[in-house]
Amino acid sequence: MQFGIFSVSDITADPTSGHTPSEAEKIRAAVTIAKHAEDVGLDVYAIGEHHNPPFWSSSPTTTLAYIAAQTERLILSTATTLITTNDPVKIAEDYAMLQHLSGGRVDLIMGRGNTGPVYPWFGKDIRQGLPLAIENYALLHKLWREDVVDWEGKFRTPLQGFTSTPRPLDGVAPFVWHGSIRTPEIAEQAAYYGDGFFANNIFWPKEHYQRLIDLYRQRFAHYGHGTPEQAIVGLGGQVFMSANSQDAVRQFRPYFDNAPVYGHGPSLEDFSEMTPLTVGSPQQVIDRYAAMRETFGDYQRQLFLIDHAGLPLKTVLEQLDILGGEVVPVLRKELAQGRGAAVPDAPTHDARVREVYGDGPAREARPRANRGDNLSGPSPYQDAPAPAGSAFGVAAAR
Repeated sequence: MQFGIFSVSDITADPTSGHTPSEAEKIRAAVTIAKHAEDVGLDVYAIGEHHNPPFWSSSPTTTLAYIAAQTERLILSTATTLITTNDPVKIAEDYAMLQHLSGGRVDLIMGRGNTGPVYPWFGKDIRQGLPLAIENYALLHKLWREDVVDWEGKFRTPLQGFTSTPRPLDGVAPFVWHGSIRTPEIAEQAAYYGDGFFANNIFWPKEHYQRLIDLYRQRFAHYGHGTPEQAIVGLGGQVFMSANSQDAVRQFRPYFDNAPVYGHGPSLEDFSEMTPLTVGSPQQVIDRYAAMRETFGDYQRQLFLIDHAGLPLKTVLEQLDILGGEVVPVLRKELAQGRGAAVPDAPTHDARVREVYGDGPAREARPRANRGDNLSGPSPYQDAPAPAGSAFGVAAAR
């Protein structure tokens, strides 16, 4: 399994001090947090995408590229990439570039986001949110797997003889998770392509997410990608820890009570009972998240939200120390015990390259001489184009 953290990139006043960080403070803090996540032994750092105050992460690729240059092992992801309002061509180019710069340490969680006004800001109609997600991802999937793309859809201008550059590193596209908190069509989309499904698992009872994940597993098998147990599942979570559970509750309560998402709503105790939020000792967190397998089955990725609601950087780094030093090592062992032999490991670039090429050399895309419009031949690259319906040696997902 992979363990890590994700951030929603909110800028919230600290209710205990009254201090509201600047955007510059929060951007620098995100880099510090990501680097510390690697230092304490976590596997993944993921950042959301927003285009409005009080959030700062309007350019995840820039942020993740900067972090990639200062880390060696950390997998860099998004939580979420807006497949509805971003141009699929730009997503294809930006994340392939990030894939190259990071040495393959990148994947994406695709989603529609939770900020309705973002649609008109980017010239889109929110009433078309689901059709946009379906069509845009179909194009993105094609752009990463075919050297030359002809495309005509409903929501963007047609493409003729278009090549997205750079080509994916080693001829293998970044791994994609489809994230949703409520939409069965997105679970269906993830299953159709044989991609991963990510449930953020922080707002509602786990049984709500269980229904989506069960649907995804069933449809993953229906489309011939493997058994339901072989589907690739990721979960979010939310924790705040102290050696003494009473201290954890006392310290976190003012942040919970004033959090922009759920502040001034249910009590901390009620919310902790209704959702996977766990505020307490490290052992309480271990017990609760080790039990997630009973609800969701064996899964591949667990991310925690720990840097929101105005928590100061010092506190977030302390939480990372506990998570990496006391919680995750135990969860790794507990969730490995009894894990089915057929359950796949979490996806990594190196493993996926081996699946495609075995011990042979991976693709290195080398352009041939051409006019630059890609219309003068079957491929602008020197290596032979892949057979129709394949992704450089491996049958492509639908």
